Amino acid sequence: MSAKRLDQAALATRTAFVFPGQGSQKVGMLAELAEQFSGIQATFAEASEAVGFDLWHIAQSGEGLDQTEFTQPVLLTASIALWRVWLELGGVAPKYLAGHSLGEYSALVAAGAMSLGDAVKLVNLRGKLMQSAVPQGMGGMAAILGLDDAKVLELCEQINMQGRGSVEAANYNAQGQVVIAGDKLLVEAVMAAAKEQGGKVIALPVSVPSHCSLMKPAAEKFAQALEETAIEMPHLPVIQNVNAKVAADVGELRQALTAQLYQSVQWTKTMQMLQDEGIQYIAECGPGNVLANLAKRLPNIEKAFPLDSRSRMEDALNAILVAEGKIA
Repeated sequence: MSAKRLDQAALATRTAFVFPGQGSQKVGMLAELAEQFSGIQATFAEASEAVGFDLWHIAQSGEGLDQTEFTQPVLLTASIALWRVWLELGGVAPKYLAGHSLGEYSALVAAGAMSLGDAVKLVNLRGKLMQSAVPQGMGGMAAILGLDDAKVLELCEQINMQGRGSVEAANYNAQGQVVIAGDKLLVEAVMAAAKEQGGKVIALPVSVPSHCSLMKPAAEKFAQALEETAIEMPHLPVIQNVNAKVAADVGELRQALTAQLYQSVQWTKTMQMLQDEGIQYIAECGPGNVLANLAKRLPNIEKAFPLDSRSRMEDALNAILVAEGKIA
């Protein structure tokens, strides 16, 4: 999608777009929309040519969809395909964009900071490096629900003091919802301790422990690829995962993408920033509705819309155009 097309879109004042990360993928994603909008498969064809394998086939068949190196470019492409449909239908350009983990790359492509082709090559490499950083089966992730952030951090520190590896907070998703990551045995130990404290725990079916110090070797290698990729300042402000701020320059943007591999996703702070900036409407641009459901809990968010079907897209389009004063 050209910067010109983005610049032509009416600019929203109370709407933000969020882009999901790994875990939102599902077999057959966007199949219904692809029958109605030729741009869906055209976007997948563009991305597939860049990475050298058929992303649409993976999305529809599920073959390889559980492998990080394939999941990441498929999800990014799906999000950008939906973004392009949104603009094609006359949707507004949001005041802010943000993406959860991998979704930050989708947000940057949507904002014109990098091309789709460059981005899918980057996240394909990102997935490979993440997978190779930790031997299969040695890392783990789990969601801890019902405990405050400080308590989860305290439990991680208590387990880490035993000196058998590391476990850390990986994603601050919402109040009372923290994802931990690290060495598998230590993750399991924190899960047991959290249960004793009255928390609910959910082991996540992931192949790599993201956003923790185990990913530092991957980040060091990935930094070089980022330096070699053409990146410019986004045409719309993109909130970074690592600090819930908008980058001041391209160097800062690259540094944040590198650090994102081994630092926590600050999603709670990101959503608070959006509320502080007067955002009242959230559109989740990707498969599923995980981020939309999180946004619905927030006091200042009036509506949160998934965009992964025609009916959902049209509901969001009409409601946001009315709310933004673009139509009566």
